[in-house]
Amino acid sequence: MKRRIAYHRIFGTLFLLALLIAGIWGVVTAWRVHTGELKLNVPDPEQYPVNGVDVSRYQGHIEWDVIASQDITFAFIKATEGSSYRDPLFAYNWEAARANGVYAGAYHFFSFESEGTTQAQNFIAAVGALDKDLPPVVDLEFYGDYVENPLSKAETRRILDDLLDTLEAHYGVKPIIYTTPKAYYSYILGGGYGDHPLWMRNTYFKPPVSWEFWQYSDQGLLEGYDGKQADNLEMYIDLNVYNGSHEEFLEEFDLTEEEETE
Repeated sequence: MKRRIAYHRIFGTLFLLALLIAGIWGVVTAWRVHTGELKLNVPDPEQYPVNGVDVSRYQGHIEWDVIASQDITFAFIKATEGSSYRDPLFAYNWEAARANGVYAGAYHFFSFESEGTTQAQNFIAAVGALDKDLPPVVDLEFYGDYVENPLSKAETRRILDDLLDTLEAHYGVKPIIYTTPKAYYSYILGGGYGDHPLWMRNTYFKPPVSWEFWQYSDQGLLEGYDGKQADNLEMYIDLNVYNGSHEEFLEEFDLTEEEETE
């Protein structure tokens, strides 16, 4: 009597083996993404041709002509934080970036600890007038003790609304909101901020929401900055893209094409 081949057992074993391999691969991939070894967030240059950086005192002295020469179209520059702090290198970065043909936007780091109106006044006093520049930016993210003990949604939105409204009333334009996934889902989503341009940070994946700017890397390496401060040495620079063409970028923010000089 011939022995029957138990195909169903063979297929069952192979199926389970395939699941095991896929599971192991998934865990390894997730770990490589978590550690930064594997990056799934590199934007397609054909789809996102408009590149930018964001900087603060942590990049030290910046040679903006060198930065601009590396296909950098725009830069968000830290101006203020809370109701009193001003970045010591803002004035230099602001003028030098614009002088070298980089479209500049000033950003304010949101504080959970002071009123929105006084935060806006700090920004306005530090930045002054905007002239064919990107809209002001409010950077909303968790920091310090607020990571584990976040401020309530109602109180955060009250402060944020006052800050945004004061900036809009002064500059006549909707401020850009920069935020992280956690802060977006905690405070921005469902809060009536849909008419504000959104700048999303996600250093792992392309943001799954509608965005104008995407900060895809906090470990960029470019020429043109020394990273020197009194208390630290920073080797990285944040990298960003705009969600559209160069022409759409200029049109959306009412910018003018930079004229080439001989």
